[in-house]
Amino acid sequence: MTGVIENMDWQEISRRVTDGGQITRLEALQMLHSSDDELLSVLDAAFTLRRHHFGRGVRLHVLRNARRGGCSEDCAYCSQSMRAQPGTAKRHPRPSRDEIVEGAREAHREGAIRYGVVSSGRGPTDAEVIEMGEIVHAIKTEVPLQVCLSLGLLSPVQAEHLKAYGVDRYHHNLETAERHFPRLCTTHSYKDRVATARAVQTAGLALCCGGILGAGETVEDRVDLAIALRDLGVDTIPVNFLDPRPGTPLERQPRMSPADCLRSLAMFRFVHPAADLCVAGGRESCLGPVQALALYPANAMFTNGYLTTSGQGGDADRALLDSVGFQVDEVSHSQFPTRDRTTSGANQ
Repeated sequence: MTGVIENMDWQEISRRVTDGGQITRLEALQMLHSSDDELLSVLDAAFTLRRHHFGRGVRLHVLRNARRGGCSEDCAYCSQSMRAQPGTAKRHPRPSRDEIVEGAREAHREGAIRYGVVSSGRGPTDAEVIEMGEIVHAIKTEVPLQVCLSLGLLSPVQAEHLKAYGVDRYHHNLETAERHFPRLCTTHSYKDRVATARAVQTAGLALCCGGILGAGETVEDRVDLAIALRDLGVDTIPVNFLDPRPGTPLERQPRMSPADCLRSLAMFRFVHPAADLCVAGGRESCLGPVQALALYPANAMFTNGYLTTSGQGGDADRALLDSVGFQVDEVSHSQFPTRDRTTSGANQ
């Protein structure tokens, strides 16, 4: 990297961002290139931003698969994709409406504020939109949870229908920088994903949109992803770390080091000081014994497992929060994060 800045004062940059300024692209890159000796200083500065907007609360998200396996898309990191070797991800029958609603009740009992329902595939049919909308309506009539759907590519009309059924937010990751995207997926484009994100926002749904790190991208790609999400004005940013799945094209990709995971989370916090930053898939396998440090930049986490891998479980996650003095954030059903989208990012 050219133009390396020596002796960065991360707290000074944190104060600038807190006061409505921005971290520059060069500074964001420098954060990813910072030494292990600087790591605690980087995390401390990121925590200053996190504490300013969220205190020590942690928002819990729980996922439920509505359809697993047999996906028509060729995403290189996913064991459900058409590029994965046969049998890599077993297909499971779609759970019943009652099972999905009961999953929401269980998520509420565990302290979650968001319940995500995820379906594999390119995108839903209109009939599936209606079916999922009716399930969401059933959940909302009895459980005080925000409901987030992840059904793939969505048309503007489908997004409007989901909003009418009471869906709170829609999850659809950009995954990586536009430059790197064709190396991860060819059956749909980066622009297709951006179009879905904009349709969701136009319909009045909150947008949950992040990516996966450690999938062969450069640090420049990581910063570009963070900036692209800033430009979209994303409400919640899930950051996944590649946990290489056997039978996928990326099965031999080395895992990110814990230090690089933490630096990346800190960079996302600086670019998105007031957004929900959620540490997601790969947390256990890549961060290992230093998972708790992820909560200094991140204010949210997935608990009880992911789409194709199991997590360490809700009890272990609550013990993790207690060990470092964080607590489950009890956010009301209607509350969403608010932020000034004109001052929340990095200068390109």
